[in-house]
Amino acid sequence: MPETLFKIDLTKPMHAQEVPGHNRWHPEIPAVVNVKPGDSFRIECKDWTDGQIKNDDDPSDIRDVELSVVHVLSGPIRVEGAEPGDILVVDLLDIGALRGDEWGFTGIFDRENGGGFLTDHFPDAAKACWDLQGIYTSTRHIPGVKFAGITHPGLIGCAPSAELLATWNKREKALVDKGGPPWKPPIPALAELPNPKNAVLGTLAASEFDRVAAEAARTVPPREHGGNCDIKNLSKGSRIYFPVYVDGANLSMGDIHFSQGDGEISFCGAIEMSGYIDLHVDLIKGGVEKYGMVNPIFKPGPVEPQYSEYLIFEGISVDEHTGEQYYLDAHVAYRRACLNAIEYLKKFGYTGEQAYLLLSCAPVEGRVSGIVDIPNACCTLALPTGIFDKSILPT
Repeated sequence: MPETLFKIDLTKPMHAQEVPGHNRWHPEIPAVVNVKPGDSFRIECKDWTDGQIKNDDDPSDIRDVELSVVHVLSGPIRVEGAEPGDILVVDLLDIGALRGDEWGFTGIFDRENGGGFLTDHFPDAAKACWDLQGIYTSTRHIPGVKFAGITHPGLIGCAPSAELLATWNKREKALVDKGGPPWKPPIPALAELPNPKNAVLGTLAASEFDRVAAEAARTVPPREHGGNCDIKNLSKGSRIYFPVYVDGANLSMGDIHFSQGDGEISFCGAIEMSGYIDLHVDLIKGGVEKYGMVNPIFKPGPVEPQYSEYLIFEGISVDEHTGEQYYLDAHVAYRRACLNAIEYLKKFGYTGEQAYLLLSCAPVEGRVSGIVDIPNACCTLALPTGIFDKSILPT
């Protein structure tokens, strides 16, 4: 077993850990772990909400979750010899639950606190708590379902440079300033701009805290450095190639998912868990220019549940409320595919909320199946039929 270089105490919030992690991106957050190219090591992680959600039947914790806390990350990890322009090579050797904490949760955020992909249809908070048994999971909140997960870090990436951080903040503020349609305020928000409330900045000196907290980027979206990509196939055995922006790379990670469907549609939509990640790191000197890298690249590992039969639901870029035709809009088309699947599952005894939660965390396959046939993009959602204890095929 690799040496554990970052440990967590599940009874304490991230800021009170013996060595705290962080929940913002900034180049001045100090590294708390040092490794060399070729090293293998273990990192422990809290769940992304820092332990706010409980294993019970009451969704009020999802409704009231403090979103300025997220995502709590373990790290940064300094890799000796890494310089801007290099590629950091990260192998995910193993990922799993922490002993005594073998459970996870999936949630629908309340419209008034975060919302989500289908918030117009499901405005109220809901949750499902999952029991993790080896590679399988089931929940008392969605009967008749059991499946194998593809455990992965929802969030992993290197620290941005000061220049890249400034670019993020400038372009995201411009988006917010531009605003959405005046007749329909955007839910979720257009972007989450820097917010010092509940910022956790590792071992940063107190004298620098207020300035850095006011500049640091939120961890909500994926960006050029990786970050919150929520890619379900980024599991054990995967190799990730990250562009390096600061000396030492300063790699951080968290938001471990036991399982997730493509799109993680309910936002709190994977089976969220605490856990550990075993990693191996190496460097490709000057690799960013050599390979024309802008965003990370990854090679998936060989570990994936083998579901051979799927029921596939199509969606096109036509608004479900107004019938308005959109032009090759994959966002609208995937929303329609999800809604079509939810309506179908309701015919088999599931509530809309149960179906929404399930499509978000089960290993469904999402595709942009057609993006050239004007005016309709066609997106598909493939639901593995083997996760149910009864047939869901039309007869």
